Amino acid sequence: MRRNAVLFVAVSLLSGLGGSAMALVAGIWILDLTGSTGLAALAGLCVYAPVLAGPWLGGLLDRVPRRPLVIAVNLALAAVLLSLLAVRGPDQAWLIFVVSLAYGVGYVLIDAGETALLPAALDPARLAAVNGWRSSAQEGTKLVAPLVGAGLYAWRGGHPVAVFSAAAPVLVAALYAALRLRRTPAPTRPGEPRPGLRAGLTTILHRRAVRVPVALAAVSIAMSGFTTAPLYAVVVTELALPSTFLGVLAAAQGGGSVLAGLAVGRLVDRRGEAAVGIVGTALFAAGCLGRCLPWWPATVAASVVIGVGLPWTLVAAVTAVQTHTPAAVLGRVSGTANTAMFGPITLAIPLGSAAVHVGGRLPMVAAAVTCLAAAAAAGRHSRSDADRRDRWRISSGRERSRSLR
Repeated sequence: MRRNAVLFVAVSLLSGLGGSAMALVAGIWILDLTGSTGLAALAGLCVYAPVLAGPWLGGLLDRVPRRPLVIAVNLALAAVLLSLLAVRGPDQAWLIFVVSLAYGVGYVLIDAGETALLPAALDPARLAAVNGWRSSAQEGTKLVAPLVGAGLYAWRGGHPVAVFSAAAPVLVAALYAALRLRRTPAPTRPGEPRPGLRAGLTTILHRRAVRVPVALAAVSIAMSGFTTAPLYAVVVTELALPSTFLGVLAAAQGGGSVLAGLAVGRLVDRRGEAAVGIVGTALFAAGCLGRCLPWWPATVAASVVIGVGLPWTLVAAVTAVQTHTPAAVLGRVSGTANTAMFGPITLAIPLGSAAVHVGGRLPMVAAAVTCLAAAAAAGRHSRSDADRRDRWRISSGRERSRSLR
């Protein structure tokens, strides 16, 4: 099982390197070809839009063997990325959009597939720790991959970046093939009854151990998108700092995320997914409030706090899905959970861009209040459940005492 853990962390490293490099360069490439910032921004939307189809794409993982599908998707992504070698001028800019969309679809399938494969490859007690290590690996690559991508693009344009990014999924496919998996439920055969598309949502809603961490992650991630534009306003307008200072904040947040991933596994094992999700959401709220302070070191410290809080909510939610979901519908539930967690950000980002007209700090406060309210509601329900369990234990103890008299 330790071998499998190392392989999954390596998968996260390679996927993060290739994906982060291409995510940065796609927009720059389109901007250079067309001169349009609006079209450049659409490349990012193409990557995120397929997450809305998570329940359907995740359902595919419950109907076919999961590992062969994930391997095939990675190899297909490599071929699609190499098609960017045909881009020579503005007339081929459309191909970058097609590749970005294909990459988004592949990301949804691979992410849900990896979530579904982990329980078949690891002991349940190690899921939280490995999820944390994977998070640290992915966040660590975000500190390096954009520099690699930008350097390659400045050197020879987009073609070397396409080749670099295409090599990553080929290596990832090889790592998936090397996994040693326990026996998993057979996929549904044609003609057999299978769960409907609502099975993923029903599982999440009816299992509180899954519903609460997923909801907390959804709120935190949405508010991270909502505060994107306000953060620009805080830095440039209210702190009067150059826009390049955003790179310092990104590095600080990435450093916090790397440390957070190393610690979150033990916290989940000791306190449970819901408790870690609550703490992570509260930390994100504290970071938003810290970014409102009129002192740039406080803004840097707040970015570190946010870097800790966001991964904690995400790791808690993913671990809850893996731990409390029947294996037969794990692909569908994973895809639905990804849609629930990342889908709202597609609306939150434009809302934050509109809210920035009232300044940068007020939207930050609004995001903090939203997250604190979600954390408080989850904490209140957790206490109510604990009280009910205690009352049940007390009443059961009294009944046993009476039966012994």
